[in-house]
Amino acid sequence: LSDGDAAVTSVGRRCARFGRFGLTGIIGAALQVILFEILMKRFRLTGVAAAPIAVEMVILNNFFWHERFTWQDCRVVGYRERAARLLRFHVSNGLLSLVAHTLLTCYLVQQLKAPALLSMAAVIMVCAPLNFLAADRWFSGEAGEYLSRWNAHME
Repeated sequence: LSDGDAAVTSVGRRCARFGRFGLTGIIGAALQVILFEILMKRFRLTGVAAAPIAVEMVILNNFFWHERFTWQDCRVVGYRERAARLLRFHVSNGLLSLVAHTLLTCYLVQQLKAPALLSMAAVIMVCAPLNFLAADRWFSGEAGEYLSRWNAHME
């Protein structure tokens, strides 16, 4: 392939991945709402206790779906590599989602008096491209290549 053809192929692959990422995210968002309700109603947890449990379960669910579906062409070799990828996913997507949801939803609901569900949907739409870019680097191996170059430069 020429450089131009390779670039088009790369862009097309990223667009397809973003679509699969979005589908996984939509399913994850629905699962989060369902888990939140179950934890509060069936297990009688408070919303404060149920929310992080539901979020963590969805982060794990999304990670495994992303690995099998979104980035199916970027397979890992062993358990150690998968564990490292899961940790990076937690740090990037998990932390970004938790911080953004907490700060932006609080601002939208408390300051702008926006409905909570609409605020959550808006934050999800803001976070989706950012989460995708972070996850795409980790899953595709670009971040690992960057870190290897950085470590080599620091030695």
